Amino acid sequence: MARFTYKARSADGALQNGNLEAADQANAAQILLNRELIPIDIRPVQEGQQSALFEQWLTPKVKLAEMVIFARQMYSLSKAGIPILRAIGGLAESSGSKRLRQALTDVGDQLERGRNISSALNRHPQVFSPLFVSVVHVGENTGKLDEAFLLLSQYLESEQETRKQIKSATRYPMFVMIAIVVALVIMNLVVIPTFSSMFDRLGAELPLMTRFLIGMSDTFVNYWHLMLLALIGLLWIGRRYLNSESGRLSWDRRKLRIYAIGNIIERSLLSRFARSFAMMVKAGVPLTHALTLVADAVDNQYMGKRILEMRRSIEKGENLSRVCTESKLFTPLVLQMISVGEETGRVDELLNDVADFYEREVAYDLKSLTSKIEPVLIAIVAAMVLVLALGIFTPMWDMMSAYRGR
Repeated sequence: MARFTYKARSADGALQNGNLEAADQANAAQILLNRELIPIDIRPVQEGQQSALFEQWLTPKVKLAEMVIFARQMYSLSKAGIPILRAIGGLAESSGSKRLRQALTDVGDQLERGRNISSALNRHPQVFSPLFVSVVHVGENTGKLDEAFLLLSQYLESEQETRKQIKSATRYPMFVMIAIVVALVIMNLVVIPTFSSMFDRLGAELPLMTRFLIGMSDTFVNYWHLMLLALIGLLWIGRRYLNSESGRLSWDRRKLRIYAIGNIIERSLLSRFARSFAMMVKAGVPLTHALTLVADAVDNQYMGKRILEMRRSIEKGENLSRVCTESKLFTPLVLQMISVGEETGRVDELLNDVADFYEREVAYDLKSLTSKIEPVLIAIVAAMVLVLALGIFTPMWDMMSAYRGR
């Protein structure tokens, strides 16, 4: 079986890249068609390419903070009149990320061969997103490359700030959940076996809760390797499911309904949509193409599908405010702001206001997230303590009562 790299489009028009194994190119094309993908380009991977792909897989991804610095530096260098080739070469030498350094080195080589910068950046989709490349392309064609990099730096900085807030708000609940899991494992492997041996020596009849705890502990002690294998298998199956088209779509839809977190995720996605869409409109990208790129930028298949439906409605001749109303994604206040922006020709400014509105909502919800999750965590800990107390102390009280009765 040979290995091939491919570019294909899904039924909704989204571009997908990947690798697959097949007998030949015709067989690879058939595999893609069976996955409901329309093949655009299929190429065999040579041995050297396979090792390069393996090395690329081992190389850490470029962090968002590094992309912010890159965009900000490119803005400063472009505005100062530094030639692009020289700017790219200097940033490649000073970059702390191996993957970004490799990408910029290749971009410099492509520029020397006469390619434009957007085409050179497009050769590295793992580093530069289609949204990033499209904004650079527009800036390149309009002679405003410095403004394009300024827009990108502002967008990436806003995205970085939102991610930091989410990480900060979820740090405490994650720490508590990890502590609960560790306590459960220690309890089953160390604590309960000690009491179990003591109860066995006494030979007393044990209550139901105690028998349940001992049975659970015996399962952990005797079948921990099978449980570990089952956990790894479940994680592998879950990962494959999430990597599939239907699985990703289903999960992306369901996580918007998770208690206390779903609203935050949805508003964060809407903020990302408004911010990236505003950037594309300001850069001069056509609405239909901008919506296609933004559908990928939101990084949510369900939300992306709704945005692509908006694009199809615009292609039929409907205006933006009507399409946004039909999507049922936005609140009446936001819809009014979009409508005013369309009437006054300031869609990009009003969309930025929409993004600011959602970001304020997300910031407020994140501050109150801990207070919403704390009762759930306390209930879980209380249930564990109650089960442990009933299972361990009930038989001890019964034995003490029996001893006093003698």
